[in-house]
Amino acid sequence: MSRSVPERDGSGDGETAGPDDSVAGLKERAWREVAAIDAALAAGEIDEAGWHAAVAELVRPAYLAAGTPWGQSGMGRGAADWVAARRFVLEAVAGDGSFLDIGCANGYLMECLERWGAEDGLRLEVYGLEIIAELAALARRRLPRLADRIWEGNALTWVPPRRFDVVRVGLEYVPERRRADLVRHLLGAAVAPGGRLVIGPYTEETWPAATEDALAEWGFTVAGRASAGHRDPRVVRRIVWVAGPVG
Repeated sequence: MSRSVPERDGSGDGETAGPDDSVAGLKERAWREVAAIDAALAAGEIDEAGWHAAVAELVRPAYLAAGTPWGQSGMGRGAADWVAARRFVLEAVAGDGSFLDIGCANGYLMECLERWGAEDGLRLEVYGLEIIAELAALARRRLPRLADRIWEGNALTWVPPRRFDVVRVGLEYVPERRRADLVRHLLGAAVAPGGRLVIGPYTEETWPAATEDALAEWGFTVAGRASAGHRDPRVVRRIVWVAGPVG
């Protein structure tokens, strides 16, 4: 990639336009660009539709130009780094069932989770949601057998045709002020009774557990968590999950 772009899973290992060894840069490689977009929203210079359009302009060209399937999902490093940053998502999966990947980009995480799950003795029926039309189309071309399971839409307002045992999402997919609304909407509309809403992977300081603290402040109880090491010891990759509705 030739520019700094946010990763769709927030794991902070995207390729950058220049070196940035700050903690902010480790958490989000495009943190300066995203901060400017956030500031424009706060100042009323753009609305939420404009926020999503501006973030898409960071993501779309670099993802589409990437030469590897993991690059088209935001990982600017190698295949081994992709596995290290994503495979631990399966720790949130309790058994066979359906899995919706929100922000699925080119669908690579979908197919990897299906394969990794099979390696672990799990049968996963994978689905995807992507807000950027060109990436949703790319995912359908790459995965024709799953094309009818890949939808285009904004996770804040999208009403799925069914519910899923596991739903994965990144809080960074929406403006900060709408993150509690995102969690609430997905729990109410997308997660099956007895299912799980998985937040992440995301990268944050090893302490405090800021994302867990935010979820608690919004009134949500974290039911489980998992982590994976990062090449920089100042930060850690994490996922947490919130239990879905009771059946």
